Amino acid sequence: MKELLKGNVAIAEAAIRAGCEAYFGYPITPQTELLEHMARRMPELGRVFLQAESEVAAINMVYGSACAGARVMTSTSSPGTSLMMEGLSYIAGSEVPCVLVDIMRGGPGLGNIAPSQGDYFQMVKGGGHGDYHPLVLAPATVQEAVDLTVQAFDLAQAYRWPVVVLADGVIGQMMEPAELPPMRPPDPGPRPEWALTGRNGRDHSNLISSIHLDPVEEEQFNREIQAKLARIRQKETRWTELDLQGAEIVVVAFGTAGRVAQSAVRAARAEGIAAGLLRPISLFPFPEERISRLADEARAFLVVEMNAGQMVEDVRLAVSGQAPVHFYGRMGGVVPMPEEVLDEIRSLHGQTRR
Repeated sequence: MKELLKGNVAIAEAAIRAGCEAYFGYPITPQTELLEHMARRMPELGRVFLQAESEVAAINMVYGSACAGARVMTSTSSPGTSLMMEGLSYIAGSEVPCVLVDIMRGGPGLGNIAPSQGDYFQMVKGGGHGDYHPLVLAPATVQEAVDLTVQAFDLAQAYRWPVVVLADGVIGQMMEPAELPPMRPPDPGPRPEWALTGRNGRDHSNLISSIHLDPVEEEQFNREIQAKLARIRQKETRWTELDLQGAEIVVVAFGTAGRVAQSAVRAARAEGIAAGLLRPISLFPFPEERISRLADEARAFLVVEMNAGQMVEDVRLAVSGQAPVHFYGRMGGVVPMPEEVLDEIRSLHGQTRR
């Protein structure tokens, strides 16, 4: 049964129902309702909630719980995400699972509390030092935020890897009907074989570390990470499409920008303009192969983002010069309107017809 839910609350409750055992975080707008919901619900269920003294502390508490094999998460917004980057790199370097929710706001610096998509580079291109990428999922609706949060926990466990749910402030603050999943209590069974839980009948003690002082050993570990990322690229790439059959102008946008672009594409089709939309759901892995195939037939691409142009670089790489790639963005927490995007589509339609 669907309920009218705020995005932040829906994500929090979805995490609880996905079996989240421990939450560590620090309040920051526009994601604070997520933390507040966890503060009430987790103790009710006998699970761990702790408001840390900072985002740095929160991500390292996540790291410790993840090493013990717990299903654990944190949430924050853009400046807080920046503070978590070192810890996220250690988590990747230790190959332990966790979920991070980033509800993006305007920046750089403290910026404002309005919605933005300025964390694309920060999250998709590594999220910290070293050669790695978190698995990044970008919802565009409250229902999708619920579904992707549940999937994030399962993916984190399956790959022993950090998974990020990346949403802008609109998704966190908006209210929409959504259906929550059934409650999945934490697994009472034994912890994973790799977890730090004492010997528990094993003939050895586990050790989790991200340090490899021998460069050859570090290189081999990095090769293993790259092999894992290749498996993720092969199996976990997600996107959705609208009116791409015969589309001459392909719009690419994610999250709230994707919702705005969807309205613009429908209006363009009503005017007889052959426009279509590809909305990436996984930002890493990015749907580059699908975009590359579209470039064989499309006359032009239009990338719409709530930033100065970040995902557009990945679209250009995927298109690889087969068609022109244009960009339209709004910055600082300004949300583009469908009419703005429609005007860009009209302009490109006129150019491609000359």
